[in-house]
Amino acid sequence: MQRKISVNFGNLLLSLSEIMDLASPILVQHQQRTAFIAWEIGKVAGLKNDVLEKIFIAALMHDVGAISVEEKVAIHNFEENDLEFHCIRGEVLTQKVPQFKNVSKIIRYHHKEWQTWDEPIGTPHVLASQIVLLADYIERLIDRNKYILHYNQEIIDKVLPLAGKIVHPHIIDYFMETSKREEFWLDLVSSRLYPHLLRHGPYWNVEIDFDEISEIAEVIRNIIDFRSRFTAAHSSRVAACSEILSRMFGLTEHEVKLMKLAGDFHDIGKLIVPNSILEKPDKLTKEEFAVMRCHTYYTYHVISTIGGIQHIAEWAAYHHEKMDGSGYPFHCKAEEISTCSRILTVADMFVAMAEDRPYREGMKKEEIIKIITDSVSNNKLDKRIVDLLFGNYDEIISYVKEKQSLTDEFYRSKFAVIGKEQA
Repeated sequence: MQRKISVNFGNLLLSLSEIMDLASPILVQHQQRTAFIAWEIGKVAGLKNDVLEKIFIAALMHDVGAISVEEKVAIHNFEENDLEFHCIRGEVLTQKVPQFKNVSKIIRYHHKEWQTWDEPIGTPHVLASQIVLLADYIERLIDRNKYILHYNQEIIDKVLPLAGKIVHPHIIDYFMETSKREEFWLDLVSSRLYPHLLRHGPYWNVEIDFDEISEIAEVIRNIIDFRSRFTAAHSSRVAACSEILSRMFGLTEHEVKLMKLAGDFHDIGKLIVPNSILEKPDKLTKEEFAVMRCHTYYTYHVISTIGGIQHIAEWAAYHHEKMDGSGYPFHCKAEEISTCSRILTVADMFVAMAEDRPYREGMKKEEIIKIITDSVSNNKLDKRIVDLLFGNYDEIISYVKEKQSLTDEFYRSKFAVIGKEQA
């Protein structure tokens, strides 16, 4: 009997939020801490559970629209003057998915100052946005090199002047009540905040099914790929190619669906790679390539922490492993690389060579065939899968183009234009 796939919603959200903040030491746990602060303020405010849940999700994902490491760091350090663009991008990325649709407006307005609102504080999205704004501001004041109880009063002193201008006075009052407890401050900076939120947060017992996981995976895929116009549809292409190759290979429909999910997630580790490397028009230096090589390690790390789909971590993360052990970062040998991992490796290599990149144009069919065939001869790729690819080349290309067209259209019409109309 086919096993039904489900994951804990909180586990999924926390893991995805975590990988977004691993790019720099000053960002680690930023969104999780923001969610914790917002959650605690909301509880003191006496908000209903459904409102608390929306605030929690919005806070965990509030910087989803900050698409580069450089932008995230600038925002965190109060160095970014125009905060609206990443808020708009965040709304656009999240509003398509039912699980995020009710929080997209909160993400959109989480930097909107109280003095600019025309609606009353009792309006649900206004109240929620204000709570996330304050929580985000407080978290950015934390000095990771100091003991929190030695300077928490300094943070409070910086928050108080926000009342009436940046933040509604009632929200400040709720925070002041929250801040009286040492427990609040110690939990906030605890290295075990992830399990604390998983156990005590709003989604500790909420399971979502495979279709819902897939919808969220497509949002994450776009977050990964939209960082560069060169990779705007890369993961959708890899997912589609993995899907059709898996079906042609004879995997079950259940496995085929999981392969598409692995394709959507395969480059999630690239969220830690700076855009200066992703979009460099020249050959990467040894140091830059060392940073790039770590992305599959982080892909493995994040997927393996999500109970219910942790078994696809290897499928997604081994896409730069080679059968002769020369791949990275795990240097697996042939017997350690599953069929599913081998399929995704071929799909990723094929798609990457066909795409335009900052440093070269996409390769022609003849060149792709030669390079991949040589890789088979050198015992790097599985001949069975490569034969399947080239034996059905036109059909596979057609399927991949069909599947990527929706992503291309969304990127061009909804995402890439953000900021241009204001320029």
